[in-house]
Amino acid sequence: MRDVGVVSQARPAVGVGGLGCPCSALVPEAVGVFSLSSEVLPHTMFVLVEMTDTVRIPPWQFERKLNESIAEELNKKLANKVVYNVGLCICLYDITKLEDSYIFPGDGASHTKVHFRYVVFHPFLDEILIGQIKSCSQDGVHVSIGFFDDIVIPPESLQQPAKFDEAEQVWVWEYETEEGAHDLYMDIGEEIRFRVVDETFVDTSPTGPSSAEASTSNATEEVQKKEAPYTLVGSISEPGLGLLSWWTNS
Repeated sequence: MRDVGVVSQARPAVGVGGLGCPCSALVPEAVGVFSLSSEVLPHTMFVLVEMTDTVRIPPWQFERKLNESIAEELNKKLANKVVYNVGLCICLYDITKLEDSYIFPGDGASHTKVHFRYVVFHPFLDEILIGQIKSCSQDGVHVSIGFFDDIVIPPESLQQPAKFDEAEQVWVWEYETEEGAHDLYMDIGEEIRFRVVDETFVDTSPTGPSSAEASTSNATEEVQKKEAPYTLVGSISEPGLGLLSWWTNS
């Protein structure tokens, strides 16, 4: 196993595959040290990640079972958050160990060190996934798999020869046959099969200003250049990949 990073507070989990909004960025407050587990779930795009965290339980939750309170707090911190170099956290899988709880002076809450496993979305390279075309641009085809939208297929990784139709704002595969070329459009909403060929993690934690003399306009530009914390790069440049409708009769 290897150390891979830290994360911070997040929204509650809603179950595997149930996240209906784009993933949130990394945030600065560290809450634990994590290590990748070799165990994968039946759906191979998901992995189990072993994590350790100290969980604070406020006094008004003491009447509840400790495991239930800890599970709720862990999901609040991690669900729908990206852990740097790990992936998108989905939901708590199980708690493997609870250490002794402590109450510190001036704080009536209990603090418990917890060892647990978390379901994380992190496809392996060369894995084949099926999603829907979300949009097209000069940068390529943007794909969504429902709970994760930051997937792009660059122009050079499309079926070739390909061209971008400015009027329709879609990519077109100029499929060559004995009768000539046929334009196969990659319309928005179509299901598409692609291979994961690369991934990018970006540390989007807030940082202080680089210079006290930075102008307000520069700061505004930086805010507008919001980067996704986790991006997948796909490819459809081989037989069998691309729109499912292309290969239904094959």
